[in-house]
Amino acid sequence: MQTLRFDPFRDFDRLAAEVLGAARTPSLMPMDCLRTGDRFVVRFDMPGIDADSLEVSAENQTLTVRAERTRRDPEGADYLVSERPSGTYSRQLVLGDGLAVDDITAEYRDGVLTLAIPVAEQARPRKIEVMRGDGAAALGAHAGHKMINGEAGMDRQPAGATG
Repeated sequence: MQTLRFDPFRDFDRLAAEVLGAARTPSLMPMDCLRTGDRFVVRFDMPGIDADSLEVSAENQTLTVRAERTRRDPEGADYLVSERPSGTYSRQLVLGDGLAVDDITAEYRDGVLTLAIPVAEQARPRKIEVMRGDGAAALGAHAGHKMINGEAGMDRQPAGATG
């Protein structure tokens, strides 16, 4: 015997779709984000959207992706089942300061929007060269600053210095 389950949220979503239509809150688009080398790759599933409606913008470290999927039904068609949402899709991502927002690239193919977001040059990891020797030339003495030279009892400020 087959049992029927009552899902109040499904019925609420169906009712909201019928009453509000395309004016309801924009639909969420599934996303993957990964880092590969010195860039992040973000992929959005956006099947069936109108490619001309696709818009990607960045403002104040916020990346916005918008697109629209419209129904193209024959005149007089009556739906028996309607599970494919239509309307405006929108998603916003807050980007960190270490990303090169001006160098973002975007490609839409086979229902997937792919964004490549490079890590900014100043945020990339760097190797710092370690100088070897007695350290006197590398550290030096700076008036008003605490001097650290690794010798016991020598990490105090020079006489007359403040800080």
